Amino acid sequence: MRAFVLTGPREHSVQEVPAPVAGPGQVVVDIHRVGVCGTDIEFYTGEMSYLHSGQAAYPMRLGHEWCGAVSGVGAGVDAAWLGRRTTGDTMLGCGECARCRAGRHHVCATRYEIGIRGGWAGALAEQLVVPVSSLHPLPDGVDAVAGALVEPGGNALRCVQAARLSPGDPVLVTGPGTIGLLVAQFARAEGGEVHLLGPTTASLAFPRSLGFDSWTASDLPDLPWAAIIEASTAPGLPPRAVDLVEPGGRVVYIGLSVTPSMIDSRALVLKDVTAVGILGGSAGLDGAIERFASGAVDPRPLVAATVGLDRAGDVLGGWRPQDAGPGPKVHIDPRL
Repeated sequence: MRAFVLTGPREHSVQEVPAPVAGPGQVVVDIHRVGVCGTDIEFYTGEMSYLHSGQAAYPMRLGHEWCGAVSGVGAGVDAAWLGRRTTGDTMLGCGECARCRAGRHHVCATRYEIGIRGGWAGALAEQLVVPVSSLHPLPDGVDAVAGALVEPGGNALRCVQAARLSPGDPVLVTGPGTIGLLVAQFARAEGGEVHLLGPTTASLAFPRSLGFDSWTASDLPDLPWAAIIEASTAPGLPPRAVDLVEPGGRVVYIGLSVTPSMIDSRALVLKDVTAVGILGGSAGLDGAIERFASGAVDPRPLVAATVGLDRAGDVLGGWRPQDAGPGPKVHIDPRL
């Protein structure tokens, strides 16, 4: 089969590789759509921290935001899975440690992260092999575009749940990228008064087209922010979030900067702020699928274009088709 292989920083090719075979408890999925995200770009540039900590290494096959249809099953897997449309959890825990047994497999010390950690090949390929236990079936109301947005949607939903919003609560989402926009959509569906903070006026045109009040730092209104969800990559915004949130409020962190962000713990304590970090969408995947299927959240406008596997490296390098829409996300269809 054809697969996109990253062999070093900005070094890549589409290669013919052996097609995967489903082992016991596993399935093979024919990939219909893959999202390219910031983590993939950090691997492309060589900045991703896992490369420097030994948790990932070149050559590697990226792709953790995906959907497709099951085309093969291994021993012990119900044949009823064949042909079913599905997406899947990125985080694959060992299943035996205390964290996994407690339902926290996404922080298992020996976990694989598909296309990210531990060498498990990702979905930027015609096929992907995964454990059947990681699958989340897609209903007919969730098409391929939305299906490949379930993984970031799960992350976004977890952020909103961690913010513990009540209807009418003013919430500020920092960073108008894919995660920030999904967070804003889920927060609006929960009844929050949602505002977005972006770096420039130009970066706010698309959020405003989705109906969100959007601001730069120079015109941000002074509101009693019940929660701030920090989804940017700017190292100065994590401490700024603590400054802005109401005493007794909540700050949720999902964005990661290349350089460390310094937060003054005195500000957290003296304002009685609750700070929460979010890693992975595992616990939010079913909820994201439900909200996509019901129409409570429609993520599809976030996808600007869909291109073939041969253009994956160009997309990672920042290329966008001339006819791309205004959304931040580009999808890859390995069948093209």
